Amino acid sequence: MEMRKRIGIVFFGVAVALVALAIRLVWVQFVMGEELRQKAYATRFRNIEVKAKRGIIYDAKGRPLAISVSTDSFYAIPAEVKRSKREKEIAEQVSKVLGLDQEKILELITKRQAFVWIQRHTPEEKAKALKSLTLPATKEFRETKGLPGIKYVEEPERFYPKGKLLANVLGFAGIDNQGLEGIEKTYDKVLSGISGTIMVEFDNKGQEIPDALQKYIPPQDGNSIYLTIDETIQYIVERELDEIMKLRNPKKAGAIVMDPQTGRILAMAMRNTFDPNDYSNYEQSNRRNSLISDAYEPGSTFKTVTMSGALDEGIVKLTDRFYCGGFIQVGNRKVRCWKSSHGSQSFIEGVQNSCNPVFITVGLREGVDVFYRYLEGFGFGKKTGIELPGEFTGILVSKKLAKEADIYLATMAMGQANAVTPLQLVTACAAMANEGKLMKPQIVQEIRDREGNLVKTIEPEVVRQVIAPETARQVMSILESVVSEGTGKNAYLEGYRVGGKTGTAQKVIPGGRYSTSEYIGSFLGVAPVNDPRMVCLVVVDSPQGVYYGGQVAAPAFKNIMRDGLRYLQVQAQINPEKITGNKQKTRELPSLLGMDISKAIKVLSNYKLKAEVVGKGTTVKAQLPLAGTKVVEDSKVVLYSSIPAKGAEPETVVVPDFTGKNMAEVKELAGMLNLNFEIQGSGEVVRQEPEPGKQIPLGSKISIYMESRVEDALQPIGP
Repeated sequence: MEMRKRIGIVFFGVAVALVALAIRLVWVQFVMGEELRQKAYATRFRNIEVKAKRGIIYDAKGRPLAISVSTDSFYAIPAEVKRSKREKEIAEQVSKVLGLDQEKILELITKRQAFVWIQRHTPEEKAKALKSLTLPATKEFRETKGLPGIKYVEEPERFYPKGKLLANVLGFAGIDNQGLEGIEKTYDKVLSGISGTIMVEFDNKGQEIPDALQKYIPPQDGNSIYLTIDETIQYIVERELDEIMKLRNPKKAGAIVMDPQTGRILAMAMRNTFDPNDYSNYEQSNRRNSLISDAYEPGSTFKTVTMSGALDEGIVKLTDRFYCGGFIQVGNRKVRCWKSSHGSQSFIEGVQNSCNPVFITVGLREGVDVFYRYLEGFGFGKKTGIELPGEFTGILVSKKLAKEADIYLATMAMGQANAVTPLQLVTACAAMANEGKLMKPQIVQEIRDREGNLVKTIEPEVVRQVIAPETARQVMSILESVVSEGTGKNAYLEGYRVGGKTGTAQKVIPGGRYSTSEYIGSFLGVAPVNDPRMVCLVVVDSPQGVYYGGQVAAPAFKNIMRDGLRYLQVQAQINPEKITGNKQKTRELPSLLGMDISKAIKVLSNYKLKAEVVGKGTTVKAQLPLAGTKVVEDSKVVLYSSIPAKGAEPETVVVPDFTGKNMAEVKELAGMLNLNFEIQGSGEVVRQEPEPGKQIPLGSKISIYMESRVEDALQPIGP
């Protein structure tokens, strides 16, 4: 009986164990099965990632700006290195070829890891030398000669064939093929593709199994993108920025060219810049796209926004009269004009003169609500949505604060107080050139796969209608007069109708004050105004010496427009009436110096110009206006036939107009006519005595009064 009981207990125990074992088997097989299979798989196989090639970045015409090239990257399998018992020999040979520290190589290839990188993207010559020491991965050869455990894999490396061209827009890709800045970052998922894998089977000792299962999953190369940038126009812009940096030595400079009808960016460049092929050797500031990430007070270029809103609302008419006495009082403050006085002037003349009191008066007429409606309508205070990282919204004075004191609205109306990005400003001007339609800035137009098949087209996008088409055409006409008759004369381009606005703004320095020594000179313009093809903004930060926008930025704008329009095959309008915007034809004066008086008179007659001879000589010693000046037909040109030496019997000379000229120009013109001069102040000539046109003896003294053209300066009234 006792025996049966014991046997029963044993059988029961065995049954329980069998049930437990069965449960465990079920658990392992069905519940944990997949997880354990994955762990076993991971133990047996080692994966080596094979990077996909990034897609190519092209310009609008299909010219490559960023490509991927194949390079060799070397790695080690430490278990194989140790098993060869030749660690020091291997480290010595690898360090000798690659030029790396031997001790560090030895430490690296003997780590307790399954896989370690030795060097990625190895230069071609070094890679070739190292590969000649590395034999095929078979056990027989690996253990007798060569470099056991040292292997290589082909990896793509980003290369920028144009060097610094468009660098701040393109950005760059890092060593792991990931986009880190610019277009490379924004479109990283599109460009990067899908990495592949090499799967190699090893035994429990970490040894590769000969003829064992190896699996290769090929990478899928990334898609390519086509930018709106035109490489040729980009070259033109960067050429002009290089010239500005050489002549003016500013802290930085930048320019944007946009097609106003589509919002597509044709060129965008900055100086200083960097080479994306060697980005790590440049400062972070050089890699910033300051045209979208930095805001500045734009100065008088912003007056285009004030003007557009006022004309659209009917608050001002072109014939309205204004008076400038050199300043305007707003509350208990007085705001100076850049010139001592413009006197009585029409609204158009006020724009041509960039007169602060005129724009302040117009801005106060608009009122805060209307002003902000157009401010926000043109897109200021928020991102434009361009496909680039790091875009800034800008900084606007709060509407509440603007309602508390008129001085805020006054300063905003002339381009002060608010900070905007260059991209926001050029986008707003493009709306004025596009019959009032604000377009979303665009820098990518197409995405194509590695076979060249179209994946996606990015169409131009209208954001909103900001001003009426009639208002936009009025604005273009006024801006054209600024170039032909006002402060923007240096942007005049023979053969094309150009409109634009100069800007010279004081820089804001730490503490919220305005600098008295650093300025931002800029020019914002469009051509041709009757059929806009390009809008361009040139910004120069802290130029040395002359800093006025009309002198430091307008010439670059002119050259960009001239070469850009010719490249786009925009036909020149050779009809002078269309060029000047009036019924009088213009002529560019040739040099008549040294020419016989009778011949010079005949040349002027052929140009439909009148000659006035001063002196008793037979040849032309000087002329007024100077050669190269554009004058209206039937104008009078003064020819000086003799300029006597000092002490001789004096002759008379017509006093030239020095207004708007700088010191060098005054010296040149006065010296040519044997006139003495006395200068008070500095900057540009704002007044002279005697007045232009008066006959005075040669050698007489002209009193010249000059003022610095600081457009945006506030002065308190009283203590």
